[in-house]
Amino acid sequence: MAQYILAIHGGAGTLQRGVMSEEQEAAHRAALEEALDAGHQVLNGGGSSVEAVVAAVVALENCPLFNAGRGSVFTHAGTHEMDAAIMEGHTGRAGAVAGVSRIKNPVIAAQRVMDRSTHVLLSGAGAEQFAADEGLALEQPEYFYTDFRWQQLLAVRDTGRELLDHDGTALLRKQDPCDASRLINGEHKLGTVGAVALDAIGHLAAATSTGGLTNKRHGRIGDSPLIGCGTFADARVAVSTTGTGEAFIRAVAAHDVAARMKYGHATVDEAARTVVNEVILQQRGTGGLVAVDVEGHVSMPFNTEGMYRGVVQSDGKRYVDIYR
Repeated sequence: MAQYILAIHGGAGTLQRGVMSEEQEAAHRAALEEALDAGHQVLNGGGSSVEAVVAAVVALENCPLFNAGRGSVFTHAGTHEMDAAIMEGHTGRAGAVAGVSRIKNPVIAAQRVMDRSTHVLLSGAGAEQFAADEGLALEQPEYFYTDFRWQQLLAVRDTGRELLDHDGTALLRKQDPCDASRLINGEHKLGTVGAVALDAIGHLAAATSTGGLTNKRHGRIGDSPLIGCGTFADARVAVSTTGTGEAFIRAVAAHDVAARMKYGHATVDEAARTVVNEVILQQRGTGGLVAVDVEGHVSMPFNTEGMYRGVVQSDGKRYVDIYR
């Protein structure tokens, strides 16, 4: 059997061991396992890297534990504005949506932009109309409402601060990782979600999805839907990032990983670690990324206390972790 691999992330931040109970930590790991299972099933059935990263990210978007899709944070106006992107490495095709509020799975909309339009990035009402024309699932605001996200907003709404979800709140009270009614406030950190994959025929893809910043200004767009910043794939490597969006934009971080490999002949791990531990820190940013190269080597560096992350290989071996 040809070798394939999938890596995912659910955000990086100040994830200190011991803050969560064993039950809560198990629930977070279960959510990551579910996303790995979704992507692995695609790859194991001969599916493409694009299909695999979409399946993995959809699983994370559907779980309100993570700041994407159903679990997206609130803007200052008390609304949701979500972003997502996808890129196929061997063709260079890409698609993205930004500032959408009703699309159930923004990553699917991004895939449709890539597959069924002449554009790369659609935003706001235009992106939502495109999604409706494509027959994609749309939801009312109530679908994206969770009380713990609302409490996050209320805590900073009048302070003028924008809150990275890494520095937000969301602890599980019970085992079910995708039951929003069982989430309570607490010191915890979450963030953007993403996936990268190498399929059985050697093609790479990357996808990223996010709800952005708590209390962000209307219209703010981060790095996730910007090709080359939060999401990038070529014939050598696929990259998805998480962290301080503005820093990753200024660094053109995802593309910088690929450029260091292409022009500087760095390994994927050398390139990824340099970007996260040097370039992003120089931009006063925090976060991490997941990357996989065409030979199946994975790198998952982060400059925070932890990052939700996982990998599954063609032989079924997997790795899921949160802390350093």
